Amino acid sequence: MNAHRVPAWAVPRAPVESEVEAAYMAGSAMNSLDNLVRSDAPWLGAWRQRLALKAAAATVKLMRRAEDESALRDAWYLRQPGDDPGPAGNVLLAWRKLAGRSLPLSVEDLQSAADLLGITWTDAFAERVEEIADNVRAMAPAPLIAAGAATAIMHEDPSAEALAWWMADIALSWRMGWRNAVPLIASQIHATVLRFGPDRRRGRPDAPGFERAVYIAAAAGANEACRLAAAIALQAERLQEVTPKLRAKGAGEVIALLLSDDAVSGSFTSKAMTRWASRRLFERLQQLDAVRELSGRSSFRLYGL
Repeated sequence: MNAHRVPAWAVPRAPVESEVEAAYMAGSAMNSLDNLVRSDAPWLGAWRQRLALKAAAATVKLMRRAEDESALRDAWYLRQPGDDPGPAGNVLLAWRKLAGRSLPLSVEDLQSAADLLGITWTDAFAERVEEIADNVRAMAPAPLIAAGAATAIMHEDPSAEALAWWMADIALSWRMGWRNAVPLIASQIHATVLRFGPDRRRGRPDAPGFERAVYIAAAAGANEACRLAAAIALQAERLQEVTPKLRAKGAGEVIALLLSDDAVSGSFTSKAMTRWASRRLFERLQQLDAVRELSGRSSFRLYGL
C-alpha cells in the first residue's frame, strides 16, 4: 500500500493561503488516490462504504444533529427490514448510494439524494447534471468541477449545502473517470484546514475562496482515504489468509460481504447460514484476527475489516 501513500508535503497541516499551492498539493494527493482506485483491489467496496460513513457523519453534523459514525452505523445495520432509518439514517443512505453507484450521474440519482438529504427538489438542480457533463468533456480540473457543482447547487437553494457537498464528490469522481464514485471531499467539511480568514470561518460552497477550499479538501481527503485503505488492505490480506481454514457453510457469502461493505451484523443469516452459525463464524474470524468488532458491545455486534 506504500505505492498509494500521499507524499507528506502534499498533506495540508494548516490552512493554505495560496490557491496555486493548494492546487499543487491536491494534484499530487489525487494522483496517489487515483492509482489506488484503479488498482481494483477486492476490498474497495468496503473502503468506499467506510468513506461513505465518514461523509455522512460530517453531513449530519452540518445539519446540527448529534449522531456520530457509531450511531449512524447502528441506525443502518440494526434496523429491521422495512424500517425507516430516520433522518440521520437517510443521510447515510444518500452517501451509501453515492459510494455504491457507477458513474455518470443521472437526474434521478440527484433527485433521490435530495430527497434523502431533506432538500426540496427544484428542476433547476437537474440542469447542473448536464453542466457537470459539459465540464467533464472540457477536461476542466477535477477540484474546479467539484467546486463549481457545489456552488451551483447553493446558488439555486442556499439551504441545500448538504446536497452541494454530495454533488461536489460526485463531480470529482466523474471527472477523475472512476467507475464508482468515492466519498472524499465532504468528510473534510469541518476540518481545521478548511477554515480561512481572520475569523476562521468554515469553507462553504457560497463563500469566497471555495475553490481553494476544495483543493485543500481533496488533498486532505485523499490522504485520509489512502491511510484508511492501507489499514483495510492489511485486514483483508489477513482475511484471505484464514479463509481456507473456514468450514462453515455460507462462509463465502460472509467473506464477500466483509470485502464489499462497511460492516456485517454478527447475527447475519442466509439460506446457507443460521444465526448461531454466523455467530460462531465471526467468533472464529475474530480469534484469527481476520475481522474487527466495530460496535464495542457484547450483544448486537457488528464486524468489519
